[in-house]
Amino acid sequence: MKNPPLAYENIDFLKTDPCREVRLQLEHLHPEVTMQKEKINSTIVLFGSARIPSPEKPSGKKIDELSPFYEEARKLARLVSSTCQTNHECEYVIITGGGGGIMEAGNRGASEAGCKSVSLNISLPHEQHPNPYVTPELCFQFHYFSMRKMHFMQRAKAYCSFPGGFGTFDELFEALTLIQTKVVEPMPVILFGTEHWKRLIDWEYLAEMGLIAPKDLDLLTFCDTAEDAWAAICNFHAE
Repeated sequence: MKNPPLAYENIDFLKTDPCREVRLQLEHLHPEVTMQKEKINSTIVLFGSARIPSPEKPSGKKIDELSPFYEEARKLARLVSSTCQTNHECEYVIITGGGGGIMEAGNRGASEAGCKSVSLNISLPHEQHPNPYVTPELCFQFHYFSMRKMHFMQRAKAYCSFPGGFGTFDELFEALTLIQTKVVEPMPVILFGTEHWKRLIDWEYLAEMGLIAPKDLDLLTFCDTAEDAWAAICNFHAE
């Protein structure tokens, strides 16, 4: 009779309910240990819709009107990465959800600058695959949304939100809530596409009705270009 597998080698056992805490811990430790090893000190979170196509590959649908945001995300990632990464330390490393669209643009821009970028991919029923521009050793796959969100916030110095759907809203409002309630350090939350975001959400109405404080509007920075976003990030951290 063969020896049974060691507990930590028994994949079927690790997938059981009693091992949920172990799986959560592993989803924390694996990215954390790897990013420490890769000397990633701080990150810029870049998120938005996976459906927004590159101008090079239009879909022939209405969403093609948003493809300029792909180019701005790509440009921002290239600008930040080329400015902040050195051979010894990695500051303001681009971190995305690892999928297509805006996420692909972020990883692509960093790759074009010859720099590292991080992907926090998530297992979904329709299976989201990592885009080809992610730094291979910094590509992580998550089962738990909560652990993925924690890693987005852990080293973040800015949140850059491009147009997106429910997933983008979820990430944006979680970040705003954590900053508003002072659970995390203040950082710029940049909304790319002034007209888009102001048409989508009446932010002033929330303050007018007392649902948020007027000063909470100061948590938002509206930008339309990569250069403006980078200037806003630099100015915030220079204060």
